[in-house]
Amino acid sequence: MTGTVLTCGYVPLVDAAPLLIAQELGFAADEGLTLDLVRQPSWSALRDMLAFGHLDAAHMLSPMPVAMALGLGGPSAEIDVLSVLSVNGTVFGVSLDLAARLGPLPFGDAKALLAALASQTVRIGVPFHASMHRLLLSYWLSSRPDLNIEIITIPPPRMADAITQGQVDAFWVGEPWGSVAVQRGVAQLMMAGRNVWGFAPEKVLATRAAWTRGHPEETRRLMRAVYRAGKWLDTRGNKPLAVEILARSEHLDLVPDLIDPSISGDIVPLRGSQPVTIPRFQLFHRHAAQFPWRSQAAWIALQLGADADGIERAKACFRSDLYRQALGPIGVDLPGASEKIEGSMPHETAVSSTRGHMILGPDAFFDGRTFDFTPSER
Repeated sequence: MTGTVLTCGYVPLVDAAPLLIAQELGFAADEGLTLDLVRQPSWSALRDMLAFGHLDAAHMLSPMPVAMALGLGGPSAEIDVLSVLSVNGTVFGVSLDLAARLGPLPFGDAKALLAALASQTVRIGVPFHASMHRLLLSYWLSSRPDLNIEIITIPPPRMADAITQGQVDAFWVGEPWGSVAVQRGVAQLMMAGRNVWGFAPEKVLATRAAWTRGHPEETRRLMRAVYRAGKWLDTRGNKPLAVEILARSEHLDLVPDLIDPSISGDIVPLRGSQPVTIPRFQLFHRHAAQFPWRSQAAWIALQLGADADGIERAKACFRSDLYRQALGPIGVDLPGASEKIEGSMPHETAVSSTRGHMILGPDAFFDGRTFDFTPSER
């Protein structure tokens, strides 16, 4: 290994791609870094490894740093979110038995699916309690308190096994593990995460705040390398190579056909069926996907039950200030504000930015609600 070595933890999911690509394609090396990529068996293991200083940086569930700041489960620690690694990229699927009981439903209709579940008793697997999967699930279910739902924590690589063994009837998981369950012939995908929230920050690049303070130059170099990797990933012509790299045994160790749906956005809901093309299924760069919006942190904190003080602590985790310091000098277009009204954009929307070229993607919630966490003096 050459250059400064940073130990980076990840869970084997497609949305770990920016870290993996940064190392594999030399974006890290261009910054004088080597990323020692350490695969983790579960989110709790990754959280603890980062909290106790065994990792320098991590591919992390977006609600996890907020939960740690609020002291909710596991070790309490001050974690910095340097950037968002991925937006969207999750799927909700059900066992074939439950799919038969629900009857035919259009893919992606969150309201129709919610109504169909009304008469069912359902055990739903999610990868972690402090995950965007669980927050979106709880938000989606909140309008139907009459539903008989049990939520069970299952590590992503075990989700297909959990369906096969009857441990859960449904799941909300990041790709490729939904597609794995489909190709095993044990599940049907019913909707994508973006059908509940159109622009949900899924995974983030996280470091311990003490490490960030002690390594300012390494922090900036890491952010630049990961930024370039995300931009590369969202360039259409690069997608076949991205799939090939992610499929390698040292990374996700899966056949490319299971990884391609998430990268291409062509999701196969049921084995043998035609793919459904989902715009913005998963974003790594487009529409300012990498920017750590403080208002997204506030929404996460609200869903976790935080009060006003907790919401402010959550905002402080999402380091839009460091993002601006690291990427502004290299000409990256940056939004004019670090907070926005979440859920207010049903369509692509041009916004004020440092270079004047920024178009944000649709971020609507399935129920039409909006969340205004911006300062009152705006």
